[in-house]
Amino acid sequence: MTEPHIAKAGPYVLDLKPGTYWWCACGKSKTQPFCDGSHKGTDIEPVKYELSQAGKVAFCGCKHSAKKPLCDGTHKKFQP
Repeated sequence: MTEPHIAKAGPYVLDLKPGTYWWCACGKSKTQPFCDGSHKGTDIEPVKYELSQAGKVAFCGCKHSAKKPLCDGTHKKFQP
């Protein structure tokens, strides 16, 4: 399995409207934290995230969270 690229050693905290979002799981997207198709050619697929109410969301930036696509603090082990 391909290892994801660490896009950011911290969360992407965003205020979002209700809707469907595709979280980048490979870490190579130019539109972080959302998928732009950069995973093509890997075995990594984006993760669908449904938001029913507007609110603040903390998406994982290190791509190693156990609660994908949400941040669980795993990025702390990648910081110096």
